Amino acid sequence: MIGFARIVKLGLFSLLLIFLAYQLWIFGHVLAWRWIDPGETSFMSLRLAEMRETDPDAKLQHEWVPYAKISNRLKRAVVAAEDDKFVEHDGFDWDGIESAMKKNEKKGKPVSGGSTISQQLAKNLFLSPTRSYVRKAEEALITVMIEALWDKQRILEVYLNVVEWGNGIFGAEAAAQHYYGIPAAKLNAAQAAHIAVMLPNPRKYEKKYGSRLSAHAAKIQRRMGNSEVPKTAR
Repeated sequence: MIGFARIVKLGLFSLLLIFLAYQLWIFGHVLAWRWIDPGETSFMSLRLAEMRETDPDAKLQHEWVPYAKISNRLKRAVVAAEDDKFVEHDGFDWDGIESAMKKNEKKGKPVSGGSTISQQLAKNLFLSPTRSYVRKAEEALITVMIEALWDKQRILEVYLNVVEWGNGIFGAEAAAQHYYGIPAAKLNAAQAAHIAVMLPNPRKYEKKYGSRLSAHAAKIQRRMGNSEVPKTAR
């Protein structure tokens, strides 16, 4: 008869094997996506399922475009708005994380995440919007994989192509077409700043942009010239 302690050990060992197998599965995808463009992300799947609860024929708006065909103004605007130290850090902005923790402590609730573009990409590709320490730990592991296997240009290229920009609107091309009826390559500075500041809560700001967000967009537009982004040529 197998003792209780042995059963516990076997159970823990099985959980460890499952955990390692899952990490290996993620690692394989991250490695492949260094060269192959992702088709559908976890966020896309979740959003489509939500949309089809009310409309069985619902479809996402998404079209992949290469890095060179995305306006440099949008690249700079997104970096200025979301992750000013993008080209410098290793996936984690420790100063930003510390600042976010202080803000959250002062407010008594989570109001700022301090996540970098790399962390946001990890979450978008594999995880869900739910908040928990387990999800944050997994996000950190995936971020390390992405930063180790991809260069900064690839990270920004994939991010700009898969991030949500409205209800069912994913990627820079779909966003540019939806909001301005033009390709992502032709976005001007004001347009780029306008949609860049939507990223923290795109479905909310799609419905109600507001003067406060417009003021933030103007601020981002002024900062864009100092934002460093990866060059088009590898």
